[in-house]
Amino acid sequence: MLTIVGLGCSPEDISEGAKEALLSGARVILRTGAAPAAAGVKALGVPFETLDALYAGCRNFDTLNKKLARAVLDAAKEGDAVYCVDGSACDDVSAQIAMQKSKGARVFAGVSKADAAFAAARVSAPSRSAFSAYALPESRPLLPLCVYDADCDLVAGDAKLKLCDWFGDEAEAFFVRGGRAKKIKLYEADRQGEYDLTCCIIIPEIPLLKRTRFNYDDLLEIMRLLRAPNGCPWDRAQTHESIRTNMVEEAYELVDAIDCKDDDKICEEAGDVLMQGAFHSVLGQERGAFSPEDVLSGVCSKLIFRHSHIFGKDKASDENSALSVWDKNKTLEKGQKTASDSVRDVPKVFPAAMRAQKAAKRAAKYGYDFKDANEAAEKVREELSELLAAVAEGDKAHISEETGDLLFSAVNVGRLAGADCEESLKESTQKFIDRFCATEELVLADGKRMNELPADELWAYYERAKEQLRREGGK
Repeated sequence: MLTIVGLGCSPEDISEGAKEALLSGARVILRTGAAPAAAGVKALGVPFETLDALYAGCRNFDTLNKKLARAVLDAAKEGDAVYCVDGSACDDVSAQIAMQKSKGARVFAGVSKADAAFAAARVSAPSRSAFSAYALPESRPLLPLCVYDADCDLVAGDAKLKLCDWFGDEAEAFFVRGGRAKKIKLYEADRQGEYDLTCCIIIPEIPLLKRTRFNYDDLLEIMRLLRAPNGCPWDRAQTHESIRTNMVEEAYELVDAIDCKDDDKICEEAGDVLMQGAFHSVLGQERGAFSPEDVLSGVCSKLIFRHSHIFGKDKASDENSALSVWDKNKTLEKGQKTASDSVRDVPKVFPAAMRAQKAAKRAAKYGYDFKDANEAAEKVREELSELLAAVAEGDKAHISEETGDLLFSAVNVGRLAGADCEESLKESTQKFIDRFCATEELVLADGKRMNELPADELWAYYERAKEQLRREGGK
């Protein structure tokens, strides 16, 4: 039978139940004999062995814990064994592995390293978190936080880098060693001179206005404060409808930053887009319609469901097959049973060229399409003739209708040729602006004004401007 004992953080921490197990005559195995709590076992006068020798032969923390657990489980197969770890058995990864593998094991949890460190630093809170310096999580944990097992400057340094990224270099912290706490700045966590198995880093709660690093929960808290009765009058007055165009503007500003390859602007504008999402999440929660958790749960569930080639049984060997799986799952998710369901689902607020291309692309999946770009081009010629006929009639409504038909037909040609028509039109518009401005510069340089030039002379300037831009690397 296996018994797992958390020895606590000092010789006095061993519980009466744990002492009874240690004195039962079972084989006693200590994870390490170097921890202060090991002296409590020595004081009992029972024979014991340690697994300190395993430390030197392991390349990483995961391998070490697996080997420690395996050694203990092998010993338990031969007879009764008591495995002792410093701190709490529930915090020790090797003890956790042994618990999972040996369902009938008795456990005496013991005083955790985190509890002892929090007490030493006089930090208390209803909710708090604790992690080994060897196994910090990927995302920012709850404060107050204890990071234990900071047993050397290298380990403390690795932990510090992550902690500073989460909470800032100048965050107030405590360094705990041997039950004594010292107030430090977080960046000093690996500059304390002496380290051992008792060392912990404590970060207390940081008031909102003193934080220099934030996460999504902080963003939601700020939005709720702005919407509170004593918050910002402008923010309190907003609705989903009143700020709907803000999201469009922020999205376009992000796209512009991406086009400019400006990382600082991308970072800023991505934050503005997230802020808009948080704003709508808080508005939804206020109405009882949905919560921020609903929003995040929805998008996470969507990503898992649509990536069934990653999280399910579908297969995808390249980008196109992955997109095919995504589209199939999206259709199932939205309950789209007909071609019309899919085409109607294209948002009406898309830019016109983007919406035209998206609608035509979805229709094409159901066989409703031209054979190729050349066949689609015949439709352009047809629509151009109809537009010119409408112009001859002078009927504005008819002209508008035929103009739309011509533009839609042109989008089909571009789509079948493999172009992103929205991007193509955007680039052509920018090209026109560049050429127009270059033309005006040439005209003004000659002491003339554009609006006073005859058409043939103006076009001659335009051709010169085009050639000049080509030489400068433009279009």
